[in-house]
Amino acid sequence: MDPTPHSDISAVSALDEPARRRLYDFVRRHPGPVSRDQAAEALGLARQTAAFHLDKLVDEDLLAVEFARRSGRTGPGAGRPAKLYRRSDREVAVQLPERSYELAGRLLAQAIVDAELTGASPRTALGRRAKDLGMTLGADAGPTDADLLAALEQCGYEPRAEGDDIALVNCPFHALAEQHTEMVCGMNLELIEGLLEGADCPGRRARLAPADGYCCVRIEPTAAAESD
Repeated sequence: MDPTPHSDISAVSALDEPARRRLYDFVRRHPGPVSRDQAAEALGLARQTAAFHLDKLVDEDLLAVEFARRSGRTGPGAGRPAKLYRRSDREVAVQLPERSYELAGRLLAQAIVDAELTGASPRTALGRRAKDLGMTLGADAGPTDADLLAALEQCGYEPRAEGDDIALVNCPFHALAEQHTEMVCGMNLELIEGLLEGADCPGRRARLAPADGYCCVRIEPTAAAESD
C-alpha cells in the first residue's frame, strides 16, 4: 500500500550473488564510507569487479554514493574526489503473501494520537484514519471494475472476481487479524470503503464476510447496481 520506485524482491535478488553480498556486508559494517579500492583489497577482488557489484547495489538503492577527497587536500592539484559507498537508508522487507504490518502500525499510532487529541475512542480514530487512507488510494484509481481490481492488487489484497462479487484472497494484516480480529477487520472494512468512495464506485459496497482462506471483507454490487 506504500509503493516504492524500487522492488524489494529485486533488491533481495541482487544480494543473492555471493561477491555482491560480501561487498554489501563489508560496506554496512564499515564505520565510514568505503572506496572501490578499499573494498576490492579487503575482499580480494579485482577493482573492476568490486566497482561493478558496488554500482549494482547502488542501482538497487541498497548503497548510497558520495564523493570526497580522501587526502583531505583541496584546490588545484588535489586530485579528483573519490567515489565512496555507504549503506543507504532504504529498508527492505519481502513477505509472501504480501503483508503491510508497518502500515498497520502507522495507522494505529496515528489513531492513538488522534484519540488523545479529540477524546474519540482509539477504535473510532483508527476507523477514520483507515477510511482517509482508503480514499487517498482510491482517488488514484478509476471507477471501473478493472481499475478497482488493479488498485486492490496494488494494496496486496489479491482480488478475485467470483460471480458479481470481488473476493479478496489475501489479508495484508493477516497475523494481526488473527489476534485482534474485530479491530483489524473493522480497520480493513473502513479502508476498503474509503477506497471505493475515493474511486467513485457507487455500484460497489464492502461488507464483512469472514471465510477461511480469504480477507474478512468482500466487495459486492449495491442493490441499485443489481437492479440495473
